[in-house]
Amino acid sequence: MAQAYMTETGSGGQGPGRRGPRLRRLLSTLRNDPGVWRRGIVVAALAVCLALVMLLHAQVPNRIGNLGSLTETFLPWLGVFVPLLLVLALVRRSATALIAVVLPFAVWLNLFGGLLGDKTGGGGNLTVATHNVNADNPDPSGTAREVAASGADVVALEELTTSAVPVYEKALAATYKYHSVQGTVGLWSKYPLSATAPVDIKLGWTRAMRATVTAPDGRLAVYVAHLPSVRVKMEAGFTARQRDKSADALGEAIADERLSQVVLLGDLNGTMNDRALNAVTSQMRSTQGAAGSGYGFSWPASFPMARIDQIMVKGVEPVTSWTLPETGSDHLPIAATVKLAATTS
Repeated sequence: MAQAYMTETGSGGQGPGRRGPRLRRLLSTLRNDPGVWRRGIVVAALAVCLALVMLLHAQVPNRIGNLGSLTETFLPWLGVFVPLLLVLALVRRSATALIAVVLPFAVWLNLFGGLLGDKTGGGGNLTVATHNVNADNPDPSGTAREVAASGADVVALEELTTSAVPVYEKALAATYKYHSVQGTVGLWSKYPLSATAPVDIKLGWTRAMRATVTAPDGRLAVYVAHLPSVRVKMEAGFTARQRDKSADALGEAIADERLSQVVLLGDLNGTMNDRALNAVTSQMRSTQGAAGSGYGFSWPASFPMARIDQIMVKGVEPVTSWTLPETGSDHLPIAATVKLAATTS
């Protein structure tokens, strides 16, 4: 019996005796083939560079075409280069490259691995939604019904046109008793609105507003904003000066807010990683990062690559966050449930 056991696991089986020779052969290969360390230096260098870009993205300068902000907008997508580098390392049979590829993988996992899990909670008492409806939306009425079907208590819409506003008002009237439109943004609510006013984000026309929502479980300030779009131009690169200026003005307005519970809804034309939004992101947190599942990309709707539409909170506890089905817009609507504290200040 002992001899049979040795035969099964030693040479032909899958036990420890089988793994021993494999390890010895691997060590022998590394010892007798010095090229396994010399090959793949270029692949290894690329892996190290990728890791450094992700790790030090805040140091990528914005002086040339706002390259830093562009990198930060699509930062999670740099992870797609990791499996590519892994394949190249295997093709080159390079131990050096294989070890180097671990670096960008570890950095990416540290930055974005937490978003892979489901952080959805329970116990919220207010659901909010926001949607850039697109000025050229061919079906504004259908879009309004889709957003209302989310069950949101408060809905913000951006990129409203003068001709489309009556359509949205009619489609949402049965669900939302209160609403206010300021310029190209609007807020619809099941609960009373007060102190409604435009917010100056240094554009010369109104693309942001603020209102107090008096919900059964507490009062909160709701900001709706549509920051200017960014453009990629051949002669200037990634241009975002106006967006950045407006983000600073919005951040100042939120910092001066007297109510302790604040929700920001809107299209910020930037992600939470974009340093240009620091005036806002430094004092608020994203519901997707705190209570969502996955990345929650919202744009473009046909193949979402970035979350430039945001629901952000201050003094409010995020519970859940999700994206809604595609409408006639080039953005996906997003929604979140939050927990308010019973307070009047």
